This record gives sequence, C-alpha cells and structure tokens, in this order.
Amino acid sequence: MLKDLLEGKPFRHPLHPWLVHFPVGLFFLSLLLDLASLAFPAVPGLVRGAYYSILIGIIGALIAAIPGFVDYSDIRKDHPAKRVATAHMILNLIVVAVYGIDLGLRSSVLDAPKTPLPPLILSLIGIGLLSVSGYLGGRLVYDDGIAVGRHRRRTDIPDETLRFSTADIPDSESGGTVFVPIATMEKLGDRETLRLEIDGIVMVLAKFEGSFFAVQEFCTHRFGPLSEGVVKDGKVECPWHRSCFELRTGKIVKGPAKVDLKTFPVEVRDGKICIGVSRPAK
Repeated sequence: MLKDLLEGKPFRHPLHPWLVHFPVGLFFLSLLLDLASLAFPAVPGLVRGAYYSILIGIIGALIAAIPGFVDYSDIRKDHPAKRVATAHMILNLIVVAVYGIDLGLRSSVLDAPKTPLPPLILSLIGIGLLSVSGYLGGRLVYDDGIAVGRHRRRTDIPDETLRFSTADIPDSESGGTVFVPIATMEKLGDRETLRLEIDGIVMVLAKFEGSFFAVQEFCTHRFGPLSEGVVKDGKVECPWHRSCFELRTGKIVKGPAKVDLKTFPVEVRDGKICIGVSRPAK
C-alpha cells in the first residue's frame, strides 16, 4: 500500500517527477539571489533569502528522493537504464551533500551584504551537478520510459528477463514448432506478465482469466515494454503511449500504434506453460 502511494498510483501520476521540481527551482532561486546580492549589495535580505532557499530545497530534495528510490528499485536488474539511474541517484545525493556544506558556510554570514565567494562557488558546482543529473533523469523518462505508466499498473512489474533456448529441447521435437517450457501455471497470477527471451526473441507472457497469451515484448509504435503494461479485458496496453492490442490475435484496438503484434502459440503441458517458437536454422 505504501509503495503504491509512493509510486503515485492513487494520484494517477508518478510522484518523483512532480516533487523534484520544487528543490530544483529553489536551488536555482538561491543562485539568482546570490548574483543579485553581488549586483545590488544595498538591497537587504538577499543573502538570507538564498540561505533559506537552499534549506527548503534540501528538505524538498530529501522528500523527493523517497519516491525516486522506489522508482529506482522497480527498474529490472537487466535493464540498460539501471546504470544511468544509478548515476542519476548518486549525483543527486552529491548535490544534496554540496548544498549541505554550502548551507553550513552561509549560516555565519546571513547578514552580509554580498554572498562570500566560497558559498557562491559551491552553489555553482551544485547547479552544474544538478544539470547533469537532470539530463540523466530526462534520458530515463524519454529514452527508457522509466516510471512511465507504472502508476497505472496494479500488479507487480517483472523484475528480470527469463532466458530460454530451443537447444535445451530434445531433437525429438525438431518439427516446425518447438514448445519451450517457461514456468508452472501457479507462477503467473491473473493479469500478471513475464518478460522472457527465447533464442534472442523477446516476448511477454500474460495471463487473463485463466488463459495464457504470448506476444512480442516491444510495442510497434515506439518500442514500449508491453510486459510493464496493463492487462485488462483480454488486451494489453503499452505503458508509454497507451496503444492497446488484443492478446489473442495481436490486433490493434487503439493507437497510436499502426502495426499489429506478433503472437506465439501457448500450450499447457504437464502443468507447465509452454511457448511455441521455430527452432533456429543451423
């Protein structure tokens, strides 16, 4: 329940991108007040205003970090964005540390007419690091779709890619279609998904009302990960731009996608879910 709240599910909007605007704005405001104190030293309260902007900004950054860490923990271990997200998180923590030191230096000069050079330098460093971190945060959202649409999903998101190979299937099944056992029926709950790869083909296995379906993993619009989408009414909705496809046929129900999904046959054998694929040519 707490995790759902921190992911923004009750609000239908992720919390971290919303909360992070406040500390970013306050840190930039503090720099503007610093520069104003240098240009207009006769104006009272500019240095003190910069101090309190940083103080409130640090508090806001620590609050925003909580849902941010929840979003970070939800990124699959094998997702290439995990490394970028780690760098983004570390930079943000460094920014908070830099402004914490900055705040300590400022505490004894609140009534000064101009901001001293050491705190000003730390502010410039903080803004520089914050800009790099913000760029990485934008990459996570716009390039990798991290946290996009996750607030709409009510079931857990797959945390890894399960990898299989038809080479593990005996040659006795060397016909046109090879059925690869993926998981036991109990492993997958209703409306849940598994992300898997068979001989380099990435696909999503979904369960809806007792039936199992397998379709290609990436949406035909902008390659959003369908294993992280919403399964409902026999359909899967892309978490990025809400294209919707029938699980049984792969047909488009709602755009912006214009190309149907590729589907794969699914059978249950001896209590195991098996997906049919063609054995690669040798």
